[in-house]
Amino acid sequence: MDHWFWFSASDFAYGFLSVVLEGTPFILVGVLLSGLVDVFLPPRVLARVLPRNPVAGILLGGLLGAVLPMCECGIVVVIRRLLRKGLPLSNAVAYMLAAPIINPVVAASTYAAFRGQGAWEMTLWRMGLAFGISVVVASIVLFLRRGSVLRPDLQVPEEIADTPEHRAPAEKWAAVVRSSVGDFLDVTVYFLLGAAVATLFNTSVNQQLILPLSENNALSVAGMMGLAALLSLCSTSDAFVAATFTAFSSAAKLAFLVFGPMMDLKLVFIYGLVFRKRFIALLVVLLFVLVWLSCTQLPIGNFRG
Repeated sequence: MDHWFWFSASDFAYGFLSVVLEGTPFILVGVLLSGLVDVFLPPRVLARVLPRNPVAGILLGGLLGAVLPMCECGIVVVIRRLLRKGLPLSNAVAYMLAAPIINPVVAASTYAAFRGQGAWEMTLWRMGLAFGISVVVASIVLFLRRGSVLRPDLQVPEEIADTPEHRAPAEKWAAVVRSSVGDFLDVTVYFLLGAAVATLFNTSVNQQLILPLSENNALSVAGMMGLAALLSLCSTSDAFVAATFTAFSSAAKLAFLVFGPMMDLKLVFIYGLVFRKRFIALLVVLLFVLVWLSCTQLPIGNFRG
């Protein structure tokens, strides 16, 4: 135990399979729901439902994820279509940030992953904090010029004909399957990588080395946020990885679960489809500061089962 690193194939295999088997069913449910939303819910419906009042639009946009779940990768494409149809920028940002977390699949996976570690507390804190931060960021965006935030091709809304879908039911269901399979393959790559890194960390790294970091609340929160950004996990399965970091506080694990789905390494590139580089940099800093301050200052404490 004096060495900082040792590797046991049996321990790694057991830990890795445990995380994968627990998280995969939630990934399947999540990508299926995303496929259904993608095919059967035209983007124009969202644009019509949202109120014109900016504050009400932001609040409703943040809550839409509860009924219209989307993964953080797929939602950027949806937001781009909505912005082209004239959806207010602040409403779109609220939905984009909240939807990957404020939805039943993520709530269920978070509760399942943290059984014995204060499942209800972690789930409620995750949902509430994600919604609050999404509303704050969207409210700030409300005061920014559209041209300073969006790429040039999205600054002026396009008039798109509101034509009905003419695909046969069989074609629509085939499209659901194609969309779901594509999302599953994309998400699973990141999930397996994250599960492997987390398992290797927990089974092979001498945990005494991280005690100074884990015992300092501010550093542990920042460290877990950085890890979430690097691992780039899907929000439907990241709780199973976060729950394995038992040396870290509940506040640090909460930061991992809120920051990751809003801003990780893959999202930095995906956001480039919609936003200007300067705004993406601002979004990185803004989300990091808000999540870090929330998780270090709020009375979160350590949850117990």
